[in-house]
Amino acid sequence: MTGVTDRTKFGLGLAGSLFVLFVTMPALAHVGGHGAAGGFASGFAHPLGGLDHVVAMVAVGLWGAVLGAPAIWLLPVVFPLVMALGGALGAAGIDIPWVEVGIALSAVVLGAMVAGAVKAPLWIAAILVGAFAIFHGHAHGTELPAGTDALGYSAGFVVATGLLHLAGIALGNLNALRAGEWIVRAGGAAISLAGVFFLLR
Repeated sequence: MTGVTDRTKFGLGLAGSLFVLFVTMPALAHVGGHGAAGGFASGFAHPLGGLDHVVAMVAVGLWGAVLGAPAIWLLPVVFPLVMALGGALGAAGIDIPWVEVGIALSAVVLGAMVAGAVKAPLWIAAILVGAFAIFHGHAHGTELPAGTDALGYSAGFVVATGLLHLAGIALGNLNALRAGEWIVRAGGAAISLAGVFFLLR
C-alpha cells in the first residue's frame, strides 16, 4: 500500500511539473487582445514569463508541503491575496522601493527555507510569504498593459500564481519517496541559487 501511495505522490509531482511547462507556452502566445479576454490572458502570462516569479512561487508551494498542514494550503492562499493588494498598489502608481530586489530575495529566502527544511511557526511563514507577495504583485500591477481590463488581468496573474503554488505542492509530495526529501531540498537550494543570480544580475 505504501508503494502505491509513493507512486501516486511521485505522479502528482511529475504531473504538476509538466503542467506548468505545457501551460506556459500557450499563455505566452496569447498575451494580446483587448477587454476581459486580453486582460486575463496578459495577466496569466505575466508570472509565467519571468523565471524569478516562477521559482519563487513554486518555492511557496514547496515550503508549504515541507511544513505540512495547515501551511500547505494557507501559504498558497496568503500569497495570491497579498499579491493582489501589491498589484493594486502598482496599478495605482504607488511606488514601492527595491521591487526587483525584493523579488530576487524572495527566491533566495524561500528557496533556503525549503533547502533547510525550516519548520518555522505558521505565523512567521505567513508573514514572510505575504511580505514577498507585495513585491511580486507590485511588479505585475505596474506592468498592466494600457487599455487592458485591470480586473481580468488581476484574475489572470492570481490564477497563474495559484497554479505555480500547486506545482510546488505536487513536487513537495516527493518527500514521501525514498530520498525524496533530499530531492525537494536540492530543489530549494537550486531556487535559492537562482535568486542569488537574479540579485547579481
